[in-house]
Amino acid sequence: MPELPEVETVREGVHHHAVGCVIERVRILDERSIRRHIGGSADFTMRLEGTRIRGAYRRGKYMWLTLSASDDEPSPKPGDSDDTLLPYALVIHLGMSGQLLVKTPEFPAEKHLKIVLELEPANGDIGKTIELRFVDQRIFGGMFLSEVVPGIPAGASLAGAEEIPEELLVPEAVEHIGRDPVDPYFDVAKIRRIMLRTSSGIKRLLLDQSVVSGIGNIYADEALWRARIHYAKPAKSLSAAQTRELFAAVHQVLTEALHAGGTSFDALYVNVNGQSGYFDRSLNAYGRAGEPCCRCLEAGRTSIIVREPFMNRSSYRCPHCQRTPRGLKIS
Repeated sequence: MPELPEVETVREGVHHHAVGCVIERVRILDERSIRRHIGGSADFTMRLEGTRIRGAYRRGKYMWLTLSASDDEPSPKPGDSDDTLLPYALVIHLGMSGQLLVKTPEFPAEKHLKIVLELEPANGDIGKTIELRFVDQRIFGGMFLSEVVPGIPAGASLAGAEEIPEELLVPEAVEHIGRDPVDPYFDVAKIRRIMLRTSSGIKRLLLDQSVVSGIGNIYADEALWRARIHYAKPAKSLSAAQTRELFAAVHQVLTEALHAGGTSFDALYVNVNGQSGYFDRSLNAYGRAGEPCCRCLEAGRTSIIVREPFMNRSSYRCPHCQRTPRGLKIS
């Protein structure tokens, strides 16, 4: 499943190509991809056609497009009097195999094409339609509309503001998702308080999207390897220093993966131009079972990365760097 770096890479591409464009036409080729939209396809289409894409945002693995009404005039600047923010946003979730591609109409339709948004470019270049195509092989992802609500983080100062900034609004359907480690309002102290109240293993907590969003199996294993922490170590047993070191490692891993365009093991995980990320070349633990731990190798030790079952998936670790906590039984 695409994790934060992959989704953020797509969001950046959508922001570059689609913000300011008018949604001229919506084509739904498979209604299963809008199953989370309560009003059905007719309502989905009616509420989107003729709107202008104002912004592209993300929380964890969800992204959304804010919208304004279009009067077919040249694209106004956000905040102009004739650019009123609509009370709902277009939420997009890629699921396990979803892709959001920017194409021109002459490109052949993809095999698993589900939804097409036909866009009039922001520069007013009439006749140069571009398409935002949602492709999904396994149909776990989709699109839907959700009302936007204030998502004001603790510590945010809005003194003197006449209205809540657009970047602090969040779709109601995404409101329960925790902030992610590259969010400027991410609060390690808050996560630390949650950790002290649970006996769950630290990796299980990292994967809980209601606590920390955007982290999946790959980046959890990489961060735990960098912080030298066993995935099953009880979260409440981590010291304050270990907690800071772990989330510094999480931030570092996610940032590096973002710069690499994410991690692509097959053709499913691509950016809006269909290009794969290359962070898989930098993985130190995930997927490297049977290979030497590069940190141990540099220190003159011989330790082999192991793969162990975890939550119907796998965890990868170095037995020397990430030793099993004393008294902990791994089933």
